[in-house]
Amino acid sequence: MPQMRVLLADDHPIVLMGVREIIERDPRFKVVGEAMSSSELIAKVSQLSPDVIITDYNMPGDEQYGDGTRLVEYLRRHFPEPRVLILTVISNPQILTWLYELGISGVISKNAGLEQILVALDAFYREGHYQLDPLEGDTSADTDEISQRLSQLSVKEFEVLRLFASGLSVSEVAQSLNRSIKTISTLKISSMRKLNVDSDQALLILCIKANLFA
Repeated sequence: MPQMRVLLADDHPIVLMGVREIIERDPRFKVVGEAMSSSELIAKVSQLSPDVIITDYNMPGDEQYGDGTRLVEYLRRHFPEPRVLILTVISNPQILTWLYELGISGVISKNAGLEQILVALDAFYREGHYQLDPLEGDTSADTDEISQRLSQLSVKEFEVLRLFASGLSVSEVAQSLNRSIKTISTLKISSMRKLNVDSDQALLILCIKANLFA
């Protein structure tokens, strides 16, 4: 599968820098452009045709495009193909529900940690669905605790987890390790049980925290 093209939009340069750094950890994803206003975002979407748009909810707008839900409405109406991720500190349930009704693919809470972006992109890359409720807060764990949990894995379990974290599907991991899909699935499930995670998203967050993508 070719690289997934990502367009970023935020009016804070340090946020853009941080998001770009997170995305560029994974060679499957490429940042093709950045914007610091609604007008610049719309122009670059037209020019660059990204696969994913990651945009701040609150940023300088104008009469034509505005920001917030107005900007999102414009994006979904005129550019229905790219997936849209919203970066925000807003936790109002009604706004979040409305954003999803507009057709966005996910909301990333700036308070919960931007590493969620890589988890969302991974879900998109695998043709899966991503949705994390930002009201749930940060699911990260202390580094020592993560190391202790990882130490419980067998060599085979750790290798399956490492390959899964690199972006391979269960069937691709099975092919890479020359094992059956059933065996790999069993190892993945046992790894998740030992790590005390109950979803692929939670598993990938833990992998990011443990720097298994490096």
